[in-house]
Amino acid sequence: MRVTHLSTYHLFGGAAVAATRLHQALLKVGQYTGAVESTLLVGTSNRQEKHRPAPGVRYLANNFLAEQTAFGRFVAERLYFLPFERDSSVRFQFSPAVVGANVDFHEAIQQADILHLHWINFGFLSIDGLRALFALEKPIVWTLHDQWAFTGGCHYSRGCDHFLTHCRQCPYLKKPGDQDLSYRTFEKKISVFENANIHFTPPSRWLSDEGIRSKLLRSFPFSVIPYAIDQAIFRPIDRTEANTHIGIPDTDSSGATPVRLLFGSANVTDSRKGFRYFAEALTLLHQQQPNLNVEVLVFGKGRSYLFNELPFTVRHLGILTTEEAIVAAYNAADAMVVPSLEDNLPNTVIESLACGTPVVAFRTGGIPEMIDHRQNGYLADVGSTQQLADGLAFILNHAQPQQLRYDARLSAEERFSEEVVAGQYIHLYHQLMSERRSQ
Repeated sequence: MRVTHLSTYHLFGGAAVAATRLHQALLKVGQYTGAVESTLLVGTSNRQEKHRPAPGVRYLANNFLAEQTAFGRFVAERLYFLPFERDSSVRFQFSPAVVGANVDFHEAIQQADILHLHWINFGFLSIDGLRALFALEKPIVWTLHDQWAFTGGCHYSRGCDHFLTHCRQCPYLKKPGDQDLSYRTFEKKISVFENANIHFTPPSRWLSDEGIRSKLLRSFPFSVIPYAIDQAIFRPIDRTEANTHIGIPDTDSSGATPVRLLFGSANVTDSRKGFRYFAEALTLLHQQQPNLNVEVLVFGKGRSYLFNELPFTVRHLGILTTEEAIVAAYNAADAMVVPSLEDNLPNTVIESLACGTPVVAFRTGGIPEMIDHRQNGYLADVGSTQQLADGLAFILNHAQPQQLRYDARLSAEERFSEEVVAGQYIHLYHQLMSERRSQ
């Protein structure tokens, strides 16, 4: 059975990383069982990652001209949205999907028994491109990495519930109206989904519930299957080894050993990731326990203006480009902090738990499905900086920190191992192929 995954990027962004990890997990299982042949078709090479040759990975943009064409599609998609956007802060948070590549005649598509869609925006697949794929009448699996598939264009609705009936009056647009861009995009999706054969596999119950409630997807089948992670790579390692790898000392300037809190994001300044709430919680924590010896580790693109206002030392690790460095960062920390205001099933939480590092986070999206309150981390109400500070204090003052770390690792092994997740997908693939043969 041949499965072709489609993803805009290979390793750039959380959705691409999740798609790649599933592809790798299927390759490993297929190596021993022959149950599935997995191919990952990547739409473009982000300039930060370029081509990274890997087993079963094929790039649509496989030469200089094709790369320029792919970049041109990305630019055209963004320029199309430019006159509609409310302001620059939403520029990459809404995808009208009017520009895309024609991939239905690609060898990896034609030879596949099943097509598995992941995050396909930013000029990879347009709505018309999706229509052409659906017309091939192959079984489609679509892993939702955000809400885009069932909205009029936004990736996260930010509390707007128009997708339940029909998108309109979109808060992302400069001139919201009853027949605005979100309305027209929604209409196109109604037409495209009308006769499609799709099985949706959101990684969280939260996203599944949102999709099932939506007007566009409520008639489709859903299976909740979480993300996979290689737990031979993401694992607990010695703290000194971890510190050395990312270039930080074991002790501070006074010779004392600080407790370290980690925050990571593709873009530190992304308001949805909630660094501002983390900063406010740290201020509260300092006021309540002024003698705590805390350092803050931050990885990701950008520097927040709030760094200089924090009551604790901040070590900005920049963009971590290797898995070894990312693993070291988790292991150097006593806790990972994820104050996202809206999120699906963050890779950062999965990675942290696999490394045995407990997580303090807001109770939003799929995060409560990952964190067992006061066992492998702490959940705070969304936007409550006091509860977030309480969570930090819970971790930092815990009488048995090693038990927290053990429980964190155990929860990752039970939920996110490659064998568990790949097995669920292989079962689904066989089910879909059996249904197709019986038709």
